[in-house]
Amino acid sequence: MTSAEYDELYLSYLSQFNDALDDEFKKLKSEVPSVLTDAMKYAVGDGGKRVRPVLCFAANSMLGGKPQAVKEFALALEFIHSYSLVHDDLPAMDNDDYRRGKLSTHKKFGEAYGILAGDALLNYAFEICLSKENFRADDLAASRIIAEYAGYGGMIAGQTLDLLSEKDDCPDEKTLFDIYVNKTSKLLTAPLLVASVKNGNAYYAQLEKIGTYLGIMFQITDDILDEESSLSVLGKTPHKDKQENKLTSVKIYGLDGAKDKSREFYGEIMRLLNDIPDSDFLKSFAGVLYGRKY
Repeated sequence: MTSAEYDELYLSYLSQFNDALDDEFKKLKSEVPSVLTDAMKYAVGDGGKRVRPVLCFAANSMLGGKPQAVKEFALALEFIHSYSLVHDDLPAMDNDDYRRGKLSTHKKFGEAYGILAGDALLNYAFEICLSKENFRADDLAASRIIAEYAGYGGMIAGQTLDLLSEKDDCPDEKTLFDIYVNKTSKLLTAPLLVASVKNGNAYYAQLEKIGTYLGIMFQITDDILDEESSLSVLGKTPHKDKQENKLTSVKIYGLDGAKDKSREFYGEIMRLLNDIPDSDFLKSFAGVLYGRKY
């Protein structure tokens, strides 16, 4: 797949998501205090690459599904991701003033409304899933995957381990990967597994591994960028990991070693995708994540 073909297809998936998002925002209740709905829209709107919903639409298409089959789940995944970023930026967590090149939600609306907006987005994600028309057994399975992978045994466990590691004087590789698999991989694996269960559990085991490796590679790249990039390029405060004594791949392996690890996981992803038909977009997607500079 050429870069032009990849860009065109990415934009088509992005357009599908943006149209669904616009429709969903129109459904927000007008009687709810506007500061809350404004903060929700701010947290989700006009930012980021929409990696998770694009993955969901792309994997579903690869497996022969129609966009409408996963639309609600793509929305839910982005709402959950956005809520996690809102809470992650709070003073009690990573204490960051910027996200996606603009003020973080709690800096724009105040800490209390940032917390409430995050709470609202998490609950609204499942309201969307459970309001799906003609709800079927595979829709229940998809909803459960999202709940499990975003929950206390998934993303939130990873965030907890991340906080605990700040006080760990003897960091190790196992803890690093426990953090990365839960904090980052789980929400990149969920869209792939949603697509799988909506298409007869096709390539479920392979997609589970691909999502796990994508997340680890993604997080290692984040670590590298935190060391090498700037606010204007990164869209958030650089060098925060070192300031907060975060456990990172750079801390474990060094900068060059982290780059080697990223390359290793990229190779594993491509090997697995070679066994899945019509996976050209996901191959290009992995290549873009591997080579990103922002």
